[in-house]
Amino acid sequence: MTGQLTDRIALITGASRGIGRAMAELFAREGAKVALVARSADSLDEIARAIDHAGGQSLPLPADLMDPDATEGLVERTRAQFGRIDVLVNNAGGSSFMAPVADSRMSGVAKTMALNFDSTLRLIQAVVPGMVDQGRGSIVNVSSVTALRASPLLGHYGAAKAAVVSITQTLAVELGTTGVRANALLPGWIATDLTDFLRADDSLEESLLDRVPMHRWGTADEIAQAALFLASDASSFMTGQSLIVDGGLSANP
Repeated sequence: MTGQLTDRIALITGASRGIGRAMAELFAREGAKVALVARSADSLDEIARAIDHAGGQSLPLPADLMDPDATEGLVERTRAQFGRIDVLVNNAGGSSFMAPVADSRMSGVAKTMALNFDSTLRLIQAVVPGMVDQGRGSIVNVSSVTALRASPLLGHYGAAKAAVVSITQTLAVELGTTGVRANALLPGWIATDLTDFLRADDSLEESLLDRVPMHRWGTADEIAQAALFLASDASSFMTGQSLIVDGGLSANP
C-alpha cells in the first residue's frame, strides 16, 4: 500500500462485483473512504464488512441507478457521512442483449443508454458543483473499447460507451481551470462474471482472444490499478483523456 488516496472520499458505482469491487477494495487499501453503490444490498454489505475489517472505512449505498430519483440521495448520504466527494467512479454499466443494429429494439437501446450514459451524466451533474467549490476532484468514467470501433451485435452498447467518452472530453474542457479532472477508462475483454458466458464457449473465446495481441483476458485488478492512477495525483496533469487497457486489442487494424 502506497497511500495514493489517503484522506480522499470516493464514490464508486457498480461496486458489488467484478471491476467495481476490485476498485473499491484497492481504493480502500490506498487510504480512501469509499461509498459503494450497487443494487444488491447483501453484496454491498459483504464488501463493506471486508473493507472495514481490513481497517478501511466504507458506506454501502444500495440503489438502482436506472431510477433518476436515486442520484441526489446517494450524493447527499455520502457527503453526510464523509463530508465531501473527491473521486467519482462511474463504473456501473453493461448490456442485457446482443443483436445486429438493424434488429435492435429501441426499448433495449434506450435501456442500455439509460444504464451506461444517463446514470453517468446524472451523477456527474450531482457531484461536480461540490468538487468545483472545493477546488479539487477526479471523475473516472468507465467506458469500453467498443466505443472506438465496430462492435457487431453490441452496437447499442458501443454507442452508449462512445457517448461516455464524448461527455468526458467536453466535461474536462469545461472544468479545465477548476481543479476538477475528468478522464475515461476503456477496458477490453476482462474476466468477470459478466463475461462468463463468453469464456464458457471455447470457440467463441478463442475467436475473441485471437484479436488480443497478449492473447489473454484482462483481470479486474488490472483495471482497478488503472482507475487508481486516474483517481490519484499520479495523473494530476491528465484530463479529457481515454486510458485504454485492452491487451493491445484496439491496436489491431
